[in-house]
Amino acid sequence: MTTITPLEKLTSPLGGQVIELQQLDYDAGGMSLLRTRIREKSRFTVFEIDPHTARLWGEALLRWVETQPQTAPEAQEPT
Repeated sequence: MTTITPLEKLTSPLGGQVIELQQLDYDAGGMSLLRTRIREKSRFTVFEIDPHTARLWGEALLRWVETQPQTAPEAQEPT
């Protein structure tokens, strides 16, 4: 059995995609994984990554954001 813990839920203001982040913990143990679910109308994209990959991805996102003008619409606050 797997325990799924919701972490964040965001909605992109431009495309309306719903992005959900969840933590997966397996009863057998091992490392936790980060599941990312992106819903675009009736289509879902789901992938799971390890903590190291999540850190690299997060740092890449932050580097990109630092290069962008702050004129883009704000995303919906997490719920």
